[in-house]
Amino acid sequence: MPPPSDRIEALRREAARRTGAEPSRIRVVRAPYRICPIGAHIDHQLGPVTAMAIDRSVLLAFAPSGSSRVRLESLDFEGMVEFSLDDVPGPTPGDWGNFPRGAVLALRHRRHEVGQGIVGVVAGELLGGGVSSSAAVGIALLLAIEASNGLDLSSGENIALARSIENDYLGLRSGILDQAAILLSRLGHLTLIDCASGEHEHIPSPASMPPFRILLAYSGLRRALVGTDYNRRVDECAEAARTLLSAAGRGEAGAVLGHLSADEYAAFGHLLSGPPARRAAHYFSEVDRVRRGVAAWRMGDLAGFGALMTASGESSIRNYECGSPPLIDLYEILVATEGVLGTRFSGAGFRGCCVALVDPEDADQSAARVRASYSRRRPELAADAPVVLCDPDDGAGFVD
Repeated sequence: MPPPSDRIEALRREAARRTGAEPSRIRVVRAPYRICPIGAHIDHQLGPVTAMAIDRSVLLAFAPSGSSRVRLESLDFEGMVEFSLDDVPGPTPGDWGNFPRGAVLALRHRRHEVGQGIVGVVAGELLGGGVSSSAAVGIALLLAIEASNGLDLSSGENIALARSIENDYLGLRSGILDQAAILLSRLGHLTLIDCASGEHEHIPSPASMPPFRILLAYSGLRRALVGTDYNRRVDECAEAARTLLSAAGRGEAGAVLGHLSADEYAAFGHLLSGPPARRAAHYFSEVDRVRRGVAAWRMGDLAGFGALMTASGESSIRNYECGSPPLIDLYEILVATEGVLGTRFSGAGFRGCCVALVDPEDADQSAARVRASYSRRRPELAADAPVVLCDPDDGAGFVD
């Protein structure tokens, strides 16, 4: 569903005030945040993942600048981002201006003509990580720049472009989960994404599916992914893939675990040890959880789906070895909280938040219990650790 009209109109007026553009020329694009119930840390290995967008989003109110200048402000971050399309700067650590700069360069790298700049104002709804707010900002900017330059690109093209912002400009070796979830999600469906082929399927929620709400519980930790162990985990997956492919008689460039079958892992997995062994164990067990989770969803078995979601969280801790101590505390609290149907880390799993599916009749009470338990366990972080209830939603698009 679209954001409330009063939020859209307020942002449109603010953009007109700050940019000097006529209100009638200002368009608004919405890019929702997303969750991945099952399919943790396997998109960059070309595994299958599940996803849905949520009803919290980034909004960008923009207009063509009439020149090669890009000038953007944010209601959430300090400072103005301003540069010329004729001289796009390189990345600056921690600067939200990386996203418009990266968007322009991604488009140009794929031979798209980008001569018209934009002016605008960006506004988000949630603080903290774990729901792909950075990918949402990148997608909103791509759609705005494309519209201002007369470009009509497919969702598949925009998934690749948005991934390029993070991979090529920012140096984060992520897969396509975030971008695909934000662009492809459909209300009332679970989206299954094949990260090897890029194909997706919208799996409708059957009439027998019990209702649920989505709970986001934040750890209070905030830190960028680049510089965490995120990229190291990708390297360890690649090491496992090379060993297994060699044993199977298939030396492949750019080896990932998705190049191997479950039978090959069963035959040669004993050759692995240490971190690569644990990363492979997570990958192949998570692929199986996705398969079983999709089957449960088709049957309307929300309890079974939730149990697999919680098992995914356990494997992220034991086998993928992500999760700071506060985030693991939060996961354990959610597992023990009445009304929680399933839970796991959301996002990269090194800082931001946990996601849970909750019984709507107990949602408010569940949120209050989680908040109180985490405050007792981590009082030093509690002030910056909100617990938010939200619902599924459609993917990105224009709302005007």
